[in-house]
Amino acid sequence: MIQDDSEKRRAVEEAMDWLLRLKADPDCPQTLREHGEWLARTEANRSAWRAALTTWEALGEVKPRHADLWPARPAPALPRRSRRMWATGGVFALAAALLLVLAAPALMIWLQADFRTGTGESRVVTLADGSAVNLSADSAIDVDLTPQGRHVRLLSGQAFFDVAHDGKRPFTVDAGNAKVVVLGTAFDVALDDAATTVQLARGVVGISGEGAARGVAEMAPGDMATVDGETGLITHATVPLEEIGAWRNGLLFVNDVTVDSVVARLRRYHPAWISVPDRALGRQRVTGLYDLRDPDRALVALVQPLGGKVRSVSAYARIVTRF
Repeated sequence: MIQDDSEKRRAVEEAMDWLLRLKADPDCPQTLREHGEWLARTEANRSAWRAALTTWEALGEVKPRHADLWPARPAPALPRRSRRMWATGGVFALAAALLLVLAAPALMIWLQADFRTGTGESRVVTLADGSAVNLSADSAIDVDLTPQGRHVRLLSGQAFFDVAHDGKRPFTVDAGNAKVVVLGTAFDVALDDAATTVQLARGVVGISGEGAARGVAEMAPGDMATVDGETGLITHATVPLEEIGAWRNGLLFVNDVTVDSVVARLRRYHPAWISVPDRALGRQRVTGLYDLRDPDRALVALVQPLGGKVRSVSAYARIVTRF
């Protein structure tokens, strides 16, 4: 189900990108060829494009392509002013389609969460055992404390854990396919579609990943472990202690992660939806420090060195392209 939702979301994002590209240069042979290849790739792409065409039909400004995918009903004749209004509204309609794709998973998180935050919001939660959890923006956790053990599931987002020592009850955090087991320590966990990242500030923890590369690794202060979301493979790096959980002070430090991963974190601080339809750009890896208090500036700083441009479609949408 998660994979299906991710595929639909990606298809809608790419359809938005194709809408802009074809509006900019509707007669470019290379663009048309690449668009046709994209359509032929998956049914999700074709479904997303049909939704885009429904909006595009109303624009009345761009020469239609792949007419066989257009709705059967004729396009209404709109006055010039109305067409300009629809040009703005078209992106909103596609954004609405994207929100529909995301609605079901978001609702499930809302129902499962014991504690959660909204966009741009952070809060500190003190659990019944005395442990403190600092939730980042747009994050959620499910908590289960019993006499036998303490278990927290990070449903979305990022959290910094300061765990109260209890030798009889281990503290376990599940995030995606990663599991962290501790007795008393402080560490940061970030979850996104591609991977789970754990950074240890104090103490010792054991981390494991499920899947083809399942195993347990021990971490020491200053260690960072990244668990691949598909394979469970764990990769290791080090990070300055003062930069662990830097988001609590409005800063985001990342080390050798994908642009998609950074964008996923910036979305939690930005009221607009941010889309990176260019998959090659999204897979490029970066290291840097970004200001979460100004997510638009952080987004530009992230993609500009890679040749990316941030297009502000409206107050509610940002699209990153290379053209």
